[in-house]
Amino acid sequence: MAGILVFGKTGQLARELAPLDDVTCLGRDQADLSDPAACAAAIRAARPAAVINAAAYTAVDRAEEEEALATLINGAAPAAMAQACADLGIPFVHVSTDYVFDGSGETAWQPQDMVAPVNAYGRSKLAGEEGVGAAGGAYALLRTSWVVSSHGHNFVKTMLRLGAERDRLTIVADQIGAPTPARAIADTCLAMVQQLRQDPGKSGVYHLQGAPQVSWAGFATEIFAQAGMTCEVEGIATTAYPTPAARPLNSRLDCTTLETVFGISQPDWRLGLRDILKDLGEAS
Repeated sequence: MAGILVFGKTGQLARELAPLDDVTCLGRDQADLSDPAACAAAIRAARPAAVINAAAYTAVDRAEEEEALATLINGAAPAAMAQACADLGIPFVHVSTDYVFDGSGETAWQPQDMVAPVNAYGRSKLAGEEGVGAAGGAYALLRTSWVVSSHGHNFVKTMLRLGAERDRLTIVADQIGAPTPARAIADTCLAMVQQLRQDPGKSGVYHLQGAPQVSWAGFATEIFAQAGMTCEVEGIATTAYPTPAARPLNSRLDCTTLETVFGISQPDWRLGLRDILKDLGEAS
């Protein structure tokens, strides 16, 4: 039996997993998530020790117009993967999002709280959660938020680019959550795989988010401070920055269960940011 099979090759999480020993990453040319049956067939052909799904449709605003495609990729494909893993008796780890919640209130979301997505992307990710849970195998659903790294497109890289071009930026200040370094997500997925192989009873839904809580404006301020940039940040309301897809105001995630069951603590995103800036050559 082979090592860990990862769906995804170019995304932030997959890029963190790819260099590791005993990990095989499948790109879109090898496993297209718009073809769920092909994804299941790839698992059966590889017969790995475990599977991590690090691929997804992540264009939140575009999903409002492409909900069927988003649901195929984020819903049907993970469900097919989970069923193939259940049939083979191997663990499946799937990454989801805080967008399955409606973003109301100010209390951190618990894994068992009622889900009620406010946009098409959230609905597509919820469909994946339901399909994975129904497959009947050993699985972990890992909800996370505001993923950042030195790879691909993300808020850190956008701020560095805009901060170099402008003296002042207006950033949303009433959406509260926390960034989560992709490296911490990768480490968590690998730990979950190993523990699920030993104890399938740990299957379930878990949350991983960086600490401490912060707004997007607060996050931008810390990025500029650590990068030694002098760009001023003005906080604005979400209503002043309309987008095609509604965004949840409350993205706080309670990560207690992850620590209790798997022994995994919340990462300090400020330390993760330091490492990202170092990788990008932007540290002050």
